[in-house]
Order: sequence, then C-alpha cells, then structure tokens
Amino acid sequence: MNGKDFISIHDFSADNIRTILETAIEIKANPDEFETELEGLTLAMIFEKPSLRTRVSFEAGMTQLGGHAIYLGPKDISLGKRESVPDVARTLDRMTNMIMARTFAHDSVLQLAEFASVPVINGLSDLLHPCQAMADFQTILEKKGKLEGITLAYVGDGNNVAHSLMYAGAKTGTHVRIVCPEGFDPKDEVLAAAREDAKETGAEITVTHSMDEGAADADVIYTDVWASMGQEKEADDRKKIFVPFQVNGGVMAKAKDDAIFMHCLPAHRGDEVTDEVIDSWQSVVFGQAENRLHAQKALMVLLNRATFARKSS
Repeated sequence: MNGKDFISIHDFSADNIRTILETAIEIKANPDEFETELEGLTLAMIFEKPSLRTRVSFEAGMTQLGGHAIYLGPKDISLGKRESVPDVARTLDRMTNMIMARTFAHDSVLQLAEFASVPVINGLSDLLHPCQAMADFQTILEKKGKLEGITLAYVGDGNNVAHSLMYAGAKTGTHVRIVCPEGFDPKDEVLAAAREDAKETGAEITVTHSMDEGAADADVIYTDVWASMGQEKEADDRKKIFVPFQVNGGVMAKAKDDAIFMHCLPAHRGDEVTDEVIDSWQSVVFGQAENRLHAQKALMVLLNRATFARKSS
C-alpha cells in the first residue's frame, strides 16, 4: 500500500487498487479467515454528517475483524470549533489504532491525516467518497467479471461520488462518463488528474450534457441524489434542473441489454430514479451497499498490515 492513509484513490497505484478489490472479494468469500485480523485494535469513527451505510459497515466490519469501533458524532466532536482538527488528531492518535472521518470539509480529513500517525480513512468529504467507489468497483467486477473496457455512465451532479468514480475508473481501465446538466460538471482539477491517471490504463474519462450520448451502450448506469447533505436549501431549484436527468426505463433502454443499475443510496425514488428501475432485475443497489462492508474491511486490514510492516522495518 502506498502511504499510510486512504484519502483519495488518486493517491494509490493501479496495483494497489486491484489489491484492495481482490482482498475485499476474498474477505467476502472467506470471512472466518479474517475474524481475528484486527483483534485488540480500535477504530475511531468521526461523523459530521448522518450515516446509515458508512457507520454500520465500518462498525460491523471492525467487530467482524475482531476489533472495536467508537462512534464520535457531532455532539462528541465539533471539528475546528470545540477543538482544533490537529488537536483531535493528536489525541486520537494516542488512544486508537485507526481513524475514519465522514466530514464536510475535505481539508478536515487532510489535517487528520497530517497530524495523526495512525491510518486515516476518508469515509466521505465534500470533495471525495473513495470508500463508496471501492465498493462500487467491487460490485462491477463481481457482476461483469472484469473492469477493463467496461463503460460506466454516472448520471447526476458532478459531486464527490462522481469524483471518486472517475479516479477509480482511471486506475482500473474503466471508461467513466459523467452525464450532468450544464453548470454541474465535476471539478476541473479532479477531471484533469483522473485523465492523467487514465493514460496508464487506457480508460476514457468524459463529461457530457446529453443523456442520449451518455447512456448509449453503457454497461453500468449509476446515479445519486440531486441535492447532497448540506445542499438542502438548493433542493427545489436543483430538482427543476435535474428532471431531464432522471434514470427511468427509457434511459436504461439506451444502455446495453445486460446493463446494471447502481445507486450509492439513500435514493429519492421518483426523483433521480424511478421504482421500475431501482426495483428491476438490473438493479444491484443492495448488493452494492453490502459491498461497503467488504471493501472497507479490506481497507482496514491492508492499512493495518502496512502500518505493522513499517513499524517492524
């Protein structure tokens, strides 16, 4: 593993990403073989945002690996307000073995990683959602049998999920199309970095404002909510703009006959996706959600092994 932390998929080599995915699949198939892997270790979980899948997958994952997780919500830690981020990092560094943070500002995750010597995992920030992307690509690998040459069409806001999907596609040779309304493109710097990474694998990272172009012959159609947490005041305005980008039966018909539908959840049924799609045979959203558990267990196992190896050298 390159580096002690998991902040961005961009930070890792293609081989690293492949190792994480293969380890996740191995843990999923043989959970008993890993049940003491993190015995006696503690994970601190910092949450600035509400969570179902992130909290349960990390907490259950740590338990299933023999360790223990501590939930630290907004009332326990108010990053940068009640206590500075560096002070939180240096405190948890002396009491726990790993830190996972689900934050608003990406800089908070970066500061935690800078000031803590234990591994820090980005559970979500406003810029990136790398843990979600690892579970997503594990799901695609399981369903399609490969990642190289697969076309993933992400329909929606060019947000943190879109950013991490581009990075993951670039590292694995998966073509990623971001299909979004004008004015909601992914950040230029992320797009440029993903395209630079993609030169090594042959992946094509593209942005289009056309649903017809974006969905055409895709292997995977993926969507997310139109307004993320922290954007509630924009929800009504966004809804008017994003209505033409709803994933429905017509959109799925433009993709390949065996295309799968993905969503990082929670889903706003009737907005970004219709019931006929999310409940169809093509939908893999709940297996995708389950893979958050396995992918994050793989991350924790590999980061701990890398930490142990560094201390032993």
